[in-house]
Parts: sequence; C-alpha cells; structure tokens
Amino acid sequence: MDLENVNPNVYHKASERIVLAEEEDDDVVDEIDSREIFDLIKNINDPEHPLSLEELHVLEESLITVDNQNKLVKVLFTPTIPHCSMATLIGLSIRVKLLRCLPSTFKVNVEINPGTHNAEHSVNKQLADKERVAAALENDNLIKVVNQCIATK
Repeated sequence: MDLENVNPNVYHKASERIVLAEEEDDDVVDEIDSREIFDLIKNINDPEHPLSLEELHVLEESLITVDNQNKLVKVLFTPTIPHCSMATLIGLSIRVKLLRCLPSTFKVNVEINPGTHNAEHSVNKQLADKERVAAALENDNLIKVVNQCIATK
C-alpha cells in the first residue's frame, strides 16, 4: 500500500489528566467534559502510520465540545493532508469509539475541522448519515479495520 503522507509531522502527547478525589466519588455528579472525551479517543491509531491521532494532531482537546444538558458531543478532527483518503475511516473510528464508550443518551457528531480537507462536505455528510454508518458497521472488512484503529496498543 502506498502512503499518501509518507512523512507526517509528529507532535508531543498531552500530559496525562490528573484525577481528582471528587471525580472518583460515586456520590458526586461528574459531568463529561472535553478532556474526558479527548482521553477516550486520543489513542485511536492512524490507519496508515503506527501513530495515534493525538501524535499526528488529528485530534486536539480544543476542538471537542460537550453539551451535557442536551447530551451532545461534537468532535472536529483535522486530517494530516487536505486530500487524505482515510478521512472517512478516521471519522468513523472516532464515532464508533465514542458510541461504544458513552451512555446511549448522548448524540455524537464527528466532523472535519472546517477548511482542512478537500472533500470536507462529502465526508461530513457520510459521517452524519446514521444509515450509512450502520451499513458501514455491518461490513465485516470495514469493522475489522475500525477495530484495529480503536484497539489499545
């Protein structure tokens, strides 16, 4: 397989989150925040490189919003190159990881960071289409690749 981005920029990982005592207290209501979402998805593997989406700056905590009142999580991701053919697979991997980890009451919205991909509108439309996502997850080959991307190293 020929790589599209043979020599991607690699960035330092964020420091580990410090867990506070009140966050471990089951009697305290602890709302989901952008850092918690980032921690869930930062280690997703890039489909082309042995690097995480965090290391490639595809994911950044600042591009994640959480609305606990309306049960909505929105993740913007930035492909490493404007013509990345893996953008839909990356978005699908992020979406699947969050759907598996978050309570089913949350709506997950995954989109390309505006202006960072040539086919941004098309990819966003695919990722927002519940029927397309469901059909993709019924494809044995595709779900195998997604599972490899979201597997913890």
